[in-house]
Amino acid sequence: MRMTDIQRCEVRPGRLVEWTLSPATVATAKALPEDSRPPAYIQESHIRTARSVREDGLFVPTWLGAAFDIPGRADLDALGEALRGWTLRHETLRSGFRWAGGPGDSIRRFTLDASSVSLHREEVGDFTDAAALAQHLQDRFDTTADALRWPNLIYTAVVRDDCTSVYMAFDHSNVDAYSIHRIPAEIHELYRAGLAGSAVGPEPVSSYVDFCEAERADADRIDADHDIVARWREFIQRCDGRLPSFPVDLGLDPEGGLPTQKFMREMMADADAAAAFEAYCRPYGGSLVGVLAATALIVHEIGGEPVYRTVVPFHTRVKSQWSQSVGWYVGGAPIEVPMSEASDFPSALRTVRAALQANRRLARIPLARVLHLLGADFRPTSPDLYSIVSFVDTRGIPGSEAWTDQKAYGLLRVSYGDQVCAWITRLHEGLWFAGRYPDTDIAQKNLRLYVERLRDIVTGTVGQV
Repeated sequence: MRMTDIQRCEVRPGRLVEWTLSPATVATAKALPEDSRPPAYIQESHIRTARSVREDGLFVPTWLGAAFDIPGRADLDALGEALRGWTLRHETLRSGFRWAGGPGDSIRRFTLDASSVSLHREEVGDFTDAAALAQHLQDRFDTTADALRWPNLIYTAVVRDDCTSVYMAFDHSNVDAYSIHRIPAEIHELYRAGLAGSAVGPEPVSSYVDFCEAERADADRIDADHDIVARWREFIQRCDGRLPSFPVDLGLDPEGGLPTQKFMREMMADADAAAAFEAYCRPYGGSLVGVLAATALIVHEIGGEPVYRTVVPFHTRVKSQWSQSVGWYVGGAPIEVPMSEASDFPSALRTVRAALQANRRLARIPLARVLHLLGADFRPTSPDLYSIVSFVDTRGIPGSEAWTDQKAYGLLRVSYGDQVCAWITRLHEGLWFAGRYPDTDIAQKNLRLYVERLRDIVTGTVGQV
């Protein structure tokens, strides 16, 4: 799926319908006892960060979403049942959090039984202007899919005679990019089964809520003397006591508040160039290594830093039981690339490969747990603790070959932030780039330069294998 924002996902006019958890479901949730399974560290950090930024007077939406078409004028009853069935399959979507003893205290989970979950459908009305519809959807998603409220998900459909577009939004605490990528095929399968009068759908999946409990138990077994904590301590010290930013000038005002962001997205390379790049990088570990090696070279050219430091996101679905589960299965590993050892692309590939091999295991322990053990004051003032450059190959995801025809997109909310977050996605048709960055002239100039140089390196591998 191409990552984009709601304004650029081919929103078209039509009749808008939405589904939210019903008032009866919400009332039942308010009376639920505590679920003993705790939040994941990444969930708790996300919620606390949202509250911290909100207390500073800024509302920063952090939802993720999916957009895709289904053929013809949808049967809304069948579509509603498909959405409900999908919600029931993924336990995290019917689980939420409360503050225990006030905002300064712990966060406690509650979880609805599947039998208590129902959806409320509302016919919002007809929209004849695409831009007005996109703005309405964004405003609605901002209000509903909010980290500090529950429920924090919403499903919508724009109905037309030729096709129906589905738009879904979730607070980030419940989904990651891989969760979003799996949505179109699962909803299509459930919808087709409903139309055929069959209850058959995808097999039941493991629960992210169970994963949260297991991961947290593992993380709580380590202490401040653990080797992983020591490695992070050394890394952060070499970053001047902070987590790393994108090492180029972004034109930020040190005395200013959290800046607004802009968004950049485009097809960076076609399928042939993407295949050539993968083949060239394969001896060193593949396209992820290639993207990071290229990034190290480019930001050194732009900013001149002698060492490229970053936190590399890795999925934590290390066991197959979690492969189909919706949740936020992401950890981070710090790497350092001394540019004295990376004078050209092949040497940069070797240096990045060695750094990843040495440090990837650090992603097993949630960063929020590590920061707590370090005892540092990392009170977040931005929704992004650090800048990222992410690479994902989506070609093996069920249904990915139909994404172009389905007009399937992964949706990102672009609002405020002082970091650069870049996502490079391998699609069947090539490499897709998406990135958000501070809205300054300098940041736009340098990110454009980064993308153009990255394209040059990728396409420069054609014919070299």
